[in-house]
Amino acid sequence: MTSLYQILNLILDVAWFIMIAHIIMSWLINFQVLNLHQPMVAQIWYGLNRLLEPLYSRIRRFLPATPGLDLAPLVAFLGIIVLRIILRNNIAFFL
Repeated sequence: MTSLYQILNLILDVAWFIMIAHIIMSWLINFQVLNLHQPMVAQIWYGLNRLLEPLYSRIRRFLPATPGLDLAPLVAFLGIIVLRIILRNNIAFFL
């Protein structure tokens, strides 16, 4: 069962880093540090969007409309933090 805990923790860590990469890349694109006309940048950007957009779209359904401000990544971060806390507090279940 310890393996199950480690696998769940790894999945949450990977999701965390993918979300951070997506957020930082969106800032760099918006501030025109990165250009989507570069093939590698565009490929990474569209790949990250394809990974995260299903999650963000489900979250956006429940959030109020805030033009110019996307709160879906923040809610997803909070969800990952909550899941980590739940896993950490129930580690005895996995041992």
